[in-house]
Amino acid sequence: MQKDFSINKIFKQELNKTYLPRKTLLVVLGLLGDFDSFEYVQCLLPYIKKIKDSNINLIVVGIGTELSKRRFCKYTKLPEEYLIVVENNLFHKRLEISGGLELPINPLLNLILMCLGVFSPGTLLEVLRGYVGDKNSSQIFDENEYISFPNNFLLKTSMFNLIGRKGKLRPFELASLRLLNMIEVLSKWDIYMFDHSYLTQRTGTFIIDSKMKLLYCYKSKSLLGFSKNMSSPIEFLQDFI
Repeated sequence: MQKDFSINKIFKQELNKTYLPRKTLLVVLGLLGDFDSFEYVQCLLPYIKKIKDSNINLIVVGIGTELSKRRFCKYTKLPEEYLIVVENNLFHKRLEISGGLELPINPLLNLILMCLGVFSPGTLLEVLRGYVGDKNSSQIFDENEYISFPNNFLLKTSMFNLIGRKGKLRPFELASLRLLNMIEVLSKWDIYMFDHSYLTQRTGTFIIDSKMKLLYCYKSKSLLGFSKNMSSPIEFLQDFI
């Protein structure tokens, strides 16, 4: 994929940032409270050192406020230096990223419909994968961790080995992570979902070289579909790091 990509112009106009003379990985999230925003960043975190060591700029853009940025980074452990927040989806539109289902109804209903798979291909299968596991995906939680759920319920992560293969994504493991993310969002809904106009805004991933050529591009159209290969969401980076 070798076509011009006016990222420098977009950065200056929308983000007040100057393009640096090296490769850039640009991850564009929807609202910071979107399920994909949490999960994408959680998948990306283990690769940040490799990205930095490969002399690649990492820029993450999400719809939010300074308050939601601080909360999001504290929860996901993403260093704040990588995250830029914008107050609307004009940047997304400039990059032609899908806004998701936008029927003339309450935005929350549009989101619920997408959760049910309406105008969101692959979402229901991805939800199912979270419960049944995936032999083509890696496990999420380390051994001997404890997952803390409400009402002081603790689950030792080694319990997943009783119903799945160690080292691979085990049944209920991804579903547990998504449940934790959902609890975080619902408990701080007004912080994360400060503007319901963007509840269905989807994500985009771009890699641009030092000559401003687009090397990689993926634009999500569905909920829980932030990568071309959800079994290995960061697989696209292998050719660059």
